Amino acid sequence: MATTRSFGSYRNGVKSPHKASKKSKASKAPAARKSYRFKPGTVALREIRKFQASFHLLIPKVPFGRLIREITYMRFTQEALAILQEAAEGMLVDEFYMTNLCAIHAKRVTIQQKDMQLVQALRRAMTGYSFPGRLD
Repeated sequence: MATTRSFGSYRNGVKSPHKASKKSKASKAPAARKSYRFKPGTVALREIRKFQASFHLLIPKVPFGRLIREITYMRFTQEALAILQEAAEGMLVDEFYMTNLCAIHAKRVTIQQKDMQLVQALRRAMTGYSFPGRLD
């Protein structure tokens, strides 16, 4: 049998379409999965539910202990700091809960300084106790 000449994948300087398509398919890497973008507020609501269900403290212990020691110039045991931190976080959560109720009553979603001032004024009028710290 006579030998025939093979032209390969190029003929007249142009790649044959069959070979080119095989190579492009093989060289294509699988596309990475596109990250899903949630609607505004969905992630925030998920975080709220997560923190409401959790029972651990929200403020890190070391910075809280440093703040307490700086304010009081006293020595505290770890148990005393833990109790103090739990009480402080409970008070803050209650304060923000009442502030949020005031914002909702004003037909707003975002809390503002005037909401906190209203909560303090109501607490002062009802109990004679004002939340520590002024927001003026």
